[in-house]
Amino acid sequence: MTQRVKFYQTGTWTVGNRLLDAEKRTVQATTERRNALTSGHRACQGCGEALGARYAVDAALAAANGKVIAVNATGCLEVFSTPYPESSWQLPWLHSLFGNAPAVAAGVAAALKAKGRTGVRVIAQGGDGGTVDIGFGTLSGMFDRNDDVLYICYDNEAYMNTGVQRSSRTPAGARTATTPAVGPHPGNPPGQGKNPALIAVAHEIPYVATASVSDLHDLEDKVKKAMSISGARYIHIHVPCPLGWGARSCDTIKLARLAVQSGLFPLWEAQDGEITKVTPIRRPVPVSEYLKLQKRFRHVLKDEAMVAAIQDIAERNIRRFGLLGQGEE
Repeated sequence: MTQRVKFYQTGTWTVGNRLLDAEKRTVQATTERRNALTSGHRACQGCGEALGARYAVDAALAAANGKVIAVNATGCLEVFSTPYPESSWQLPWLHSLFGNAPAVAAGVAAALKAKGRTGVRVIAQGGDGGTVDIGFGTLSGMFDRNDDVLYICYDNEAYMNTGVQRSSRTPAGARTATTPAVGPHPGNPPGQGKNPALIAVAHEIPYVATASVSDLHDLEDKVKKAMSISGARYIHIHVPCPLGWGARSCDTIKLARLAVQSGLFPLWEAQDGEITKVTPIRRPVPVSEYLKLQKRFRHVLKDEAMVAAIQDIAERNIRRFGLLGQGEE
């Protein structure tokens, strides 16, 4: 005989929140969870990408009754989850090249349609390098054709698997192997990079969202919503990397939360080219609270002008998305 597990916290940041009614819990807080990314992988301790992928793919499986095929670009997620000849994936999973995961996923979706397999859904996933840099052309093509694929980008803000090189998602001031903290302007120069979620909105695809491992309920809800829609969909998930960021492995969720609360990573949804929902900031914090926990910004904290420039980026996001109820910029 099994006894129902009791829980004593609600309204907190606790992942499970199992004192809540069953329908309000996360996928991971139920005995029916699928553990799509199971034990045995080689992710670093505190890896935000491993956490984000496990929740996102489990939510997709729950929404599609287990009928999901995943295509994975080369990168950290692929390397730590599938060291030959082993795999930690518990669903049909294909490894693509660094730059063609959206195209491969589109081909899988087209093949399923030709075979009349309408009940099987396709997701594609990759890091910010494979998505926003190397694979950006094929991603735009997937959006343009409105292929029936949900693409998930796990953004850890650099090429972590190959030695922490800068990507077009590396934030201003961050130290990487290719943007070292030397010279008069150390770290990654401001004013560079891309915002792929807003670029996806410009394609006017059916659904776009940003999410964070700091709010797993929100992440799961957005994946489930995306899985209920046909056509091209894009979710951009912020996943801190303790190794590449020079942070403590126990601070992964704290870092993700501070990125949201400072305004550096706003959470929102869009449908058919229009932003439809924004998650307001509950407790605004200065960007310095976020920066000081990461060695990649250690030099930045000595430069008041650079800290002010990063604060300006956060405040622009706050105005643009109305994160404090101020309306759009």
